[in-house]
Amino acid sequence: MIGYYVHHQGKGHLHRARCVAGRTRTPVTGLSSLPRPDDWAGDWIRLPLDTGTDLAAADPTAHGRLHWVPRHHAGLRSRTAAVADWIERTAPTLFVSDVSVEVAVLARLMGVPVVVSAMRGDRSDAAHRLAYDLADALLAPWPAELPEPGWPREWRAKTEHTGAFSRHDGRPRPGAGSRPEGCATGREVLVMLGAGGAEVTAVDLSRAAEATPGWNWTVLGGPGGWTDDPWPLLCRADVVVTHAGQNAVAECAAARVPAVVVPQSRPHGEQHATAHALAEGGLATVRDHWPEPRDWAGVLNEAVRTGGERWGLWAPGDGAERAARLLDRLASTGPPEGPVAYADPASAPGTDRSGTCASR
Repeated sequence: MIGYYVHHQGKGHLHRARCVAGRTRTPVTGLSSLPRPDDWAGDWIRLPLDTGTDLAAADPTAHGRLHWVPRHHAGLRSRTAAVADWIERTAPTLFVSDVSVEVAVLARLMGVPVVVSAMRGDRSDAAHRLAYDLADALLAPWPAELPEPGWPREWRAKTEHTGAFSRHDGRPRPGAGSRPEGCATGREVLVMLGAGGAEVTAVDLSRAAEATPGWNWTVLGGPGGWTDDPWPLLCRADVVVTHAGQNAVAECAAARVPAVVVPQSRPHGEQHATAHALAEGGLATVRDHWPEPRDWAGVLNEAVRTGGERWGLWAPGDGAERAARLLDRLASTGPPEGPVAYADPASAPGTDRSGTCASR
């Protein structure tokens, strides 16, 4: 059995979990505050939320050693207890954290091997170092050819670079259809702002569209609303304008569509680090900030010239299968049968020199 913790912020963590869990041979139980997805085959543990507290008084980082452990928080206590109870009842052979330092540490403290879904950006803080150090493997959904700079050797040695993957990998492109009403001429821009928050305003979008009369703009996320299936729009677009979240970039890569990537501010500089890698690989047109209206025509034309052919480097198409094989391999070792025997009882952990249980 594999436990798979899914963070509730945005859509990317859940999309990744669905891609991988649907391809493993080992049964997978999801643990998350999110509702169970309709296509999730295994069990699903709905966790209590741990949000809402007076942060100034609650020391949520445990003096900078962790990310989110506010004192005397009922939600945190219930959430942690639910994860620990599931581990105690099912004795999983592997636990995946995507992503929570605290859940990864909890699983490892209970003796379960841990895979941490790695993220780009500066992860040199004490909490990330703890999680990445204790992990049995790091799952990196980006190519080894564009590694995260500055990682210590011991992290690199246990990293599985799968390349990016998305729910659209291998999906057929829709047949050529008519353009939407009112868009009979011109080229198509699809803006994907995601569900994790956006810094782009409706005014920014309106001014960009007004400055590019030869382009028809469609907006998903942010002020443009959300759709559960952007695939037909992705395949129809001449250029996609998006942030640098892992899931959004993976979906652009799956469609092999030219892209303009404008990273948003996220903790640890995650999106700016992803955008830097995309620029370094020549995979997309990258701008650190939302361009001025007068610049948009040139930016879109640059994206068209860059094209989408090089996206295969970022997302080869089998990333989810690679991740699933990694989890199956690590889960197949299983726990030892029966208690561990020690030739000398005094050498067992938790005993003093006389062989009696040591106080703690």
